[in-house]
Amino acid sequence: MKATTPARRRARSHAQRFAALKRELLDLNYFCKGTVLKRTMKCGNPRCPCHRDPGKRHGPYWECTYKIQNKTVNLKLYPETLPLYRSAIQQSRKLKSLLLQMEKLSRSALAHLAQQKLKGAE
Repeated sequence: MKATTPARRRARSHAQRFAALKRELLDLNYFCKGTVLKRTMKCGNPRCPCHRDPGKRHGPYWECTYKIQNKTVNLKLYPETLPLYRSAIQQSRKLKSLLLQMEKLSRSALAHLAQQKLKGAE
């Protein structure tokens, strides 16, 4: 049986972890950046109790807020669509996390490979 060096084990570990992260990417569904907000609002009638008592404001109304070209966009959500947008935002956060993990792993693997290349060139 051939003994594996620590460097080979590390390289194999990097490759296996990177492949596992790529598989997780394939499991993602639709995604979008943003935040789901619950809002209550004042109406246009100055005599309405909503102007005096924050507890009597109208709503709740649901919105998805996100930015496009540095401008904030507010999308009104109906209660039936709320889970869809919450899930999409969660998927976006998962995507960001996976990409950060893949980048960190790639940097480590590339540093290791570069070191091996330099040792082989000597």
